[in-house]
Amino acid sequence: MLDKNGIAKRIAKEVKNGYYVNLGIGIPTLVANFVRDDIEVEFQSENGVLGMGPFPFEGEEDADVINAGKQTITTMPGASFFDSATSFSMIRGKHVHLTILGAMEVAENGDIANWKIPGKMVKGMGGAMDLVASADNIIVAMMHTNKRGESKLLKKCSLPLTGVGCVTKIVTNLAVLEIKDNKFYLLERAPGVSVEEIKAATEGTLIVEGDIPEMDI
Repeated sequence: MLDKNGIAKRIAKEVKNGYYVNLGIGIPTLVANFVRDDIEVEFQSENGVLGMGPFPFEGEEDADVINAGKQTITTMPGASFFDSATSFSMIRGKHVHLTILGAMEVAENGDIANWKIPGKMVKGMGGAMDLVASADNIIVAMMHTNKRGESKLLKKCSLPLTGVGCVTKIVTNLAVLEIKDNKFYLLERAPGVSVEEIKAATEGTLIVEGDIPEMDI
């Protein structure tokens, strides 16, 4: 089973040389810490940063250099800062190759709910709706179940949707799954996790074809 860093490390393997990548709030922000040193990647944050690096070491933080989640970040050589209009032009103009988001629920048809729980205060949608409407490659980083042990990979989302039919792949603490044909296809299992455990934790339709390899992270 993976922790949050393990999920981020596995997702980092999906990042390819030359990609422009948007990192959402939460687990996705950790991905920048695990990208291979031999590839060039530009991480974008919707608050107007291009060229984010790993999180700073304690004592080296700059309170003026933050991501969309207001976490302090580092920047790579050549990084740039710009206004939100320019940032969202990048997103809406499909200039981002990969979007990595957290989620509260994902449905088997690719719907995602990641911004609101009715009755609880939220700061707003943020840029999530723009990201899911414009991106062609969306990977979700999330825990497979909630704190009550209930599946977050569902037949149909119960929470207000952020986007419809947009998620392509999911990496959880238990597995890597691909969404196609309105089903979850199991690609890999986390170290020490059995296929039976993944089946039991998945409410939506789960397709298991052949032997499922353990993640190589």
